[in-house]
Amino acid sequence: MSVTSEGPPSPPVGTAAEPPSPSQPPVPRTIRVSRSKQDRLYRGSVRGTAIAAFVVLFLIGTFLLLKSLPAIDKEGWGTFLTTTAWNPSGTPPTFGILAVLYWTIVIAVIALIVGVPVSLCAALFITDYAPLRLRRALVALIDLLAVVPSVIFGLWGLFLLQGNLQGFARFLSNHFNWLPLFKSGGNPEFTNSAFIAGILVGVMIVPIVTSVSREIFSLTPPGEREGAMALGATKASVIRTVVLPFGRGGFIGAVMLGLGRALGETIAVAIIISPSFIITAHLLSPGANSIAALIAREFGQGGKTGAEALLGAGFVLFVFTLVVNFAASYIVNRSRTGASA
Repeated sequence: MSVTSEGPPSPPVGTAAEPPSPSQPPVPRTIRVSRSKQDRLYRGSVRGTAIAAFVVLFLIGTFLLLKSLPAIDKEGWGTFLTTTAWNPSGTPPTFGILAVLYWTIVIAVIALIVGVPVSLCAALFITDYAPLRLRRALVALIDLLAVVPSVIFGLWGLFLLQGNLQGFARFLSNHFNWLPLFKSGGNPEFTNSAFIAGILVGVMIVPIVTSVSREIFSLTPPGEREGAMALGATKASVIRTVVLPFGRGGFIGAVMLGLGRALGETIAVAIIISPSFIITAHLLSPGANSIAALIAREFGQGGKTGAEALLGAGFVLFVFTLVVNFAASYIVNRSRTGASA
């Protein structure tokens, strides 16, 4: 008795099976990762820390907004943002931050103009030109300058930098006074100005921008450097065609970090400038202000209304800094650091 089985015959031994039908594409294999307990604990702690940072940031902004609303509601947001007077203890109280917001931006821009080129050159010198022993000393010096307190910079700027910059400010006023920026405004001393404060803040951001930029430039792959030099490129050409494109995104991030420091600088600016609530294009004339310096000077004055107005100014600076950081993040994402650049 013979037993037969229905169905297609099996292929002979040693022959390949027929390929799957084109109408049935192969299904990708799902890879499942089984994480260990330590890995899950680490991921959870990192995720929790990141979420806590965003929560704290949100709570700070909410606190500033809620505490400032009673005073700002009396003036209105439009008046608060578009007027320059500041007298919370007056009758009636008046306060507006247009002038201090203007000078905050002006001082920060001057600081970037002064500090960014110096930081770029210093970072490139440390990573590409300095001998090894000198490089170590310069790295330690830059890192040390980054932690010097603001009050030390402020006193140095008041007693040394300001006196030495008077001649340079007078030169600008005498030879370039056809530009509104360099008119003295009738002051022959050239002190306590936004120009001096901006240069001081520019010196203060140099260590931060230099330190971050140096770390980014040092990550340039040695193979790309050596390949460019093997093709006959000079050191300057290697920096221009390899190092700078590789570290473009990181350098922009370092500059934005310095900008954040410049926008929020308090004590050094408060020591240098003479408080003023007037908007003018004359950078060499005395009188300027910033939001951070205004809070430091006026806190505790003007009673409850004055404190609420200062909290409103702090909220505006908080939002403005966030906007700058989001813009910086967008720029950095479009200027990635790495081989893809």
